[in-house]
Amino acid sequence: MGLCPEILKAVADSGYTTPTPIQAQGIPVVLQRRDLIGIAQTGTGKTASFTLPMIEILSRGRSKARMPRALVLEPTRELADQVSENFDRYSKYSKLSHALLIGGTAMDEQIKKLDRGVDVLIATPGRLMDHFNRGRLLLSQVNILVIDEADRMLDMGFIPDVEEICKKLPFTRQTLFYSATMPPEIQRLTDQFLHNAVRVEVSRPATTATNITQEVVEIPANDWAKREALRRLIREAEPTLNNAIVFCNRKRDVDVVAKSLVKHGFDAAPIHGDLDQSLRTKTLDRFRAGELKILVASDVAARGLDVPAVSHVFNFDVPIHADDYVHRIGRTGRAGRSGAAYMLASHRDGKYIEAIEKITGNKLARREMMDIEVREERKPPRGEQGRGGRDRGRGGRDGKQRDRRPPGGKFHDQVASMDPVEAAPDATPQPASLEAPRAEAPRAVERPREQHRQEQPRQEQPRQEQRPRNESRSENRGDRGEKRERGSQRQHNEQAVKPEAVDRSQLPAFLLRPVPVKKPEPQPE
Repeated sequence: MGLCPEILKAVADSGYTTPTPIQAQGIPVVLQRRDLIGIAQTGTGKTASFTLPMIEILSRGRSKARMPRALVLEPTRELADQVSENFDRYSKYSKLSHALLIGGTAMDEQIKKLDRGVDVLIATPGRLMDHFNRGRLLLSQVNILVIDEADRMLDMGFIPDVEEICKKLPFTRQTLFYSATMPPEIQRLTDQFLHNAVRVEVSRPATTATNITQEVVEIPANDWAKREALRRLIREAEPTLNNAIVFCNRKRDVDVVAKSLVKHGFDAAPIHGDLDQSLRTKTLDRFRAGELKILVASDVAARGLDVPAVSHVFNFDVPIHADDYVHRIGRTGRAGRSGAAYMLASHRDGKYIEAIEKITGNKLARREMMDIEVREERKPPRGEQGRGGRDRGRGGRDGKQRDRRPPGGKFHDQVASMDPVEAAPDATPQPASLEAPRAEAPRAVERPREQHRQEQPRQEQPRQEQRPRNESRSENRGDRGEKRERGSQRQHNEQAVKPEAVDRSQLPAFLLRPVPVKKPEPQPE
């Protein structure tokens, strides 16, 4: 196929002697520097089909600082790390270097590699744009662009980032698209950024391998029944089960299912996007090494992960998108091995199963497991449902129902301090002669001071000459807090009142306070 002896020796060391169809048809096209659209089933060697010719092409040049010559975009961190391992394996007899730019890891080591200069960048779109926007990376020398799992890029919302990255690359680059499915949106993207591309389609898009046994297990529509059915299936498969992957649609279900399996004695661990990157890497390494038997995962582990010894795949949830089913069961039956895939489904999942059968072109075998006892899930009280609960003692999201709190709150204390006749909800109406005392009882305690002052008969007070300006200012500064409460009495406070013309018992205490008078300093003659 036109590969140099060093690359062929590295391939032989990896244990491969015969190329797969996507490799046999794709590698010569890439070596001709043509754009390529590669469509093949998962597990058929698409990674090697672009890694091997890339090493052959780049071996004739030299890298420069912050100017990579090839770029590989991957949708997930795990898939990018896997491509990096494949590049290390096939380029061990060449002098090429590469850098892995993914999130969840420190940027210092990545910056050091970029400063030294690398030939190949293997990155996720988010971290790549982060380095580019910080000025640590130049894309003007990229000659080869590889977009792997292009349909997954579409599902994860990376298409705007991919379009922006493509606009920053040279127009004369070589672009390679690889995927197991090719939706119309990806076809539009290939028409926009590829020039006279060669389409290598070794199998119909979204087809499954014939060496995988597929079965739908019909169960009651209950979460506990679904977990019990999963445990039964795992126990049935234990004689031939080497290791298995359990797929869930939601990340919170991944944790629940993993805890349930561990509680019942199974060797299981979760992996999803909310976990720390170091923990995700450690879990995958244990699974690849055979130290972990069951991996409970979200779709983050469904695309491109190469664990050859996976014997079983269990779909705890029916995938909403039919394409995801193809990628999920593609984790088993790799490299010609046989595998088994089971999918738990209830009467609610009928339309999703029909979509899967339509896209794959195969009628799935079915069996029932309806004898499982259905148990009701115990749910926490309304106010203890976690961060999403509405009722947390404040009476709703906007806090407008605070008067509905149980006894012991502020509202209850105010009602208890009121007159018993007013607080009782079933009190009989009182005669008119008793209404005045009943209404005045709570007002005598809570009536503000200015209201009390306004009800007193106003006395005629002789006007006195105005105080000096400095004394008036000192009084205003000292009584600033009390003047906020009086409001409308500001003008009255600024005027002096003769003590003998006013009943001193009628005045508040702050008006009887002596006002400090600052004596003027003698002016120098």
